[in-house]
Amino acid sequence: MTELPPYWLRDNCPCAECRDPRNGQKLFQIDDLPQDLAVAASTETDGGLEVLWSDGHRSRYPLEWLGAERDGDGRTEEGKRLWVAADFARGIPEARWEAYLSDPAEQAAVLTAVRSSGFAVLRGVPAVERQVLAVAESFGYVRVTNYGELFDVRVEPDPNNLAFTSVAIAPHTDNPYRDPVPTLQLLHCLENSATGGDSGLVDGFRAAAVLREEAPADFETLTRTPVPFVFRDRRTELRADRPLIEVDALGRIREVRFNNRSIGTLRGSSAELTAFYAAYRRFAAITLRPELQLTFRLDRGDCLIFDNTRLLHARTAFQQDGHRHLQGCYADLDTLGSTLAVLHRRAAALDAIAGLFAGEGAGEYLGEEVTMAEHMLQAAAAAEAAGAPDHLVAAALLHDVGHFQGALHGRDLMEGQDNRHSDTGADWLARWFGPEVTEPVRLHVAAKRYLCAVEPDYRQRLSEASEYTLTVQGGPMDERQAAAFAELPGAADAVAVRRWDEQAKTAGAPTPGFEHYRPLLAALMH
Repeated sequence: MTELPPYWLRDNCPCAECRDPRNGQKLFQIDDLPQDLAVAASTETDGGLEVLWSDGHRSRYPLEWLGAERDGDGRTEEGKRLWVAADFARGIPEARWEAYLSDPAEQAAVLTAVRSSGFAVLRGVPAVERQVLAVAESFGYVRVTNYGELFDVRVEPDPNNLAFTSVAIAPHTDNPYRDPVPTLQLLHCLENSATGGDSGLVDGFRAAAVLREEAPADFETLTRTPVPFVFRDRRTELRADRPLIEVDALGRIREVRFNNRSIGTLRGSSAELTAFYAAYRRFAAITLRPELQLTFRLDRGDCLIFDNTRLLHARTAFQQDGHRHLQGCYADLDTLGSTLAVLHRRAAALDAIAGLFAGEGAGEYLGEEVTMAEHMLQAAAAAEAAGAPDHLVAAALLHDVGHFQGALHGRDLMEGQDNRHSDTGADWLARWFGPEVTEPVRLHVAAKRYLCAVEPDYRQRLSEASEYTLTVQGGPMDERQAAAFAELPGAADAVAVRRWDEQAKTAGAPTPGFEHYRPLLAALMH
């Protein structure tokens, strides 16, 4: 590992001196590092690399992180599913709107489909005006353009765009004359009773990859020729000079802009123009190959979400024997990617918590007749039965996770050493939950001491093990301590959690499993 470049290694030091522990941002500038920076010593231990630097600073890096492969922002062809129409013979990526809203896993699946395959359809979205904005806001922000925050796709008497007529629209990307181009488009069907008007998609990345394979020189021409895309109407004039196919510094396809209606006049030498038009025509012909064209119908309540930097969308002509009305809006891939990353992060956190219940939680609970997991599940079930709000059900479920997370274990508490598990658990949970969950956890031990001081009958109901831990944790509060506790924010919630805690020690009591509480926890995570 010592062959790693020292400035790269030090620039990525994860310690609290180098990065803000709350947001991970660096606390130094690259030119703050000494000119002759070098590794003075390094040691691999406990799954990490410890480095002593020539300026005396110490760093520790997880070996797993050091061995990770190069990653990216997910925008290039790498890691995406390039497709042809036959790949969706069994059906296109879709989900019900209700399930998408209520189940984080379903939402993640939809957003993953948009990121990987370029599109997904939500079924059963209420067919009311402006609902498309709610769909966009479920994962990001609406991009407002000269068309407004939303636009109606229907026959207009004086259209400023062929999309607002009944004619067929060839495969294209929207708004290529913008820089930056809106990277996502949404189309929500309010009505589609006309004959015709089916929707079509073409994977522009696949079409570009085919061009690269069949005619490499044409591919190169389209990646290096800036094309003037132009839009004009009475109130707007837009222009962006960009290639039809954009690649990143490593040569990977990153963006496709393709819109015959918006290409302005390209200038150049005769040889350059001849080469461009030969490549342009070849690429256009590839996008029209039947095997690349996926056609389907949007019905009332369907909302199509697609990547406007990758997929070309199209429409068949329709007769005016019925009504076809879609509402659309634009959004951006970065917010979709952000929402998806947070969903994955939350899922990983929930997996980690679930692992505690299935692993260490299966062990004994401080001398009681239930396991730790059974105890916490019983506490949550008691809170739920009492009609408690979600944050208190979560606090009841998680109140004892500190027994697993600190330097001292629950076993140490039973051996007479306070492991301060309420503080440890609250601090651990704070990376995902707000104070409405963490503070009742933090205060639930203090709540026992408080209740023993103000309700003598409460202490008489404590189990033998709970009476013992009360002594280790400081015993009942005195009058001054009890008064101070009662004034704390969250004290009442902590008392409620404490009462459910004491009820949760019945061997064999039936309770829901951890998965029952997973959606509740996911909704509370920040």
